[in-house]
Amino acid sequence: MILGIDIGGSTTKITGFYENKIISPILVRATDPISSLYGAFGKFVTVNNLQLTDISYVMITGVGSSYVKERIYQIPTGKVEEFYAIGMGGLFLSGLSSAIIVSMGTGTAFVKAEKNGIVKHLGGTGVGGGTLLGLSNRMLNIRHFDDLIGMARGGNLENVDLFIKDITNKEIVGLPPESTASNFGKISDLATKTDIALGIINLVFQVIGVMSVFAARTDGTKDIVLTGNLTNVPQSRDIFDGLTKIHPVKFHIPEHAEYATALGAAIVYASGGKFTEI
Repeated sequence: MILGIDIGGSTTKITGFYENKIISPILVRATDPISSLYGAFGKFVTVNNLQLTDISYVMITGVGSSYVKERIYQIPTGKVEEFYAIGMGGLFLSGLSSAIIVSMGTGTAFVKAEKNGIVKHLGGTGVGGGTLLGLSNRMLNIRHFDDLIGMARGGNLENVDLFIKDITNKEIVGLPPESTASNFGKISDLATKTDIALGIINLVFQVIGVMSVFAARTDGTKDIVLTGNLTNVPQSRDIFDGLTKIHPVKFHIPEHAEYATALGAAIVYASGGKFTEI
């Protein structure tokens, strides 16, 4: 078995890769990258009743991987460039041979990946999960994702956002009347916390979605694979579906999307890709 570990800023994800299948993906939270790395490793081994000798290689990636200077429990260990892991993991989970892979974490990265192993980082935005929590903390005194998601249920964007139909009664080709003209551009004194919570979520995912579309258009690609922790926000699916009414693209959210980068690290080793041995 090969282990792939994505050491992020606030979470660490680990998964096994065996016989071309993803095995027992696990997420742990910790502020210290080394503590979260070994915590995730220990939990994975315990849950799956493994011995260290059952693991042939450990592949690490993510911002926290820079702190790892030696092998994990003396098991052969390699380090993978994060964008490369994002691309390989996103393609594997989606089953596509070519796509724009979007990694939605604290910020957001956009990667073009092809099955032949060619991966190109297209750019990114600071708008992501950190934006969600920062705005909800300041505007709603909400500090946790689950609380924000729960509060947003039943929200009404009519009390927050300015739509095309609010500024013109003429039909605009390619822009349905319910398209957003300005996020928070019509916030009402009557807007509830539920409305504002939904407005924050809508703002973040519309920015990510539209930037994904622009990346796909520039590359001439129609398939966009969404990965990362934010794929678990239920309201995001309606927002991305809404963008497909305007833009000729297809958004894919594969199973285990939040573990794409960790899985990609393992796949890099299994497929003979480039990595640095520790």
